[in-house]
Amino acid sequence: MRRPKRKRAKKIDSFIGRQSEISGDLRFEGGLYVDGIIHGNVCAGGDVGAFLALSEHGAIDGEVNVPNVQLNGAVNGDVRASGQVELAANARVHGNVYYRLIEMAMGAEVNGKLVHIEEEMKPALKLGHEPPVEGPASSDAKD
Repeated sequence: MRRPKRKRAKKIDSFIGRQSEISGDLRFEGGLYVDGIIHGNVCAGGDVGAFLALSEHGAIDGEVNVPNVQLNGAVNGDVRASGQVELAANARVHGNVYYRLIEMAMGAEVNGKLVHIEEEMKPALKLGHEPPVEGPASSDAKD
């Protein structure tokens, strides 16, 4: 019998405490946990595994552009996640949410659009299709 896969705990590299307030854009790599307030955009720099966790006490007044996002606080701006978005029960987003994969708990609010980001086109072989076969021209062809 197979055991269900457990979610791996995300590694938190940076922490913004409840008594902290930042004015200005924030760029980070790795994992960021926000329990305070950020007045500015939050962006992950090039790390496709980057992770943002916003606590129920945290707030971001600006756009969020991070591959993996777990929100339980308030965001006043668009959220863009190329990976996964998790909206917990206390999440409040006043803006659009652009996501590839989303999980939304009862009680979470999005005052904007939910926009699914399509995956980039993959080669036919990866989709399980046979490549087109090129052969001699059909016998109906005129010379």
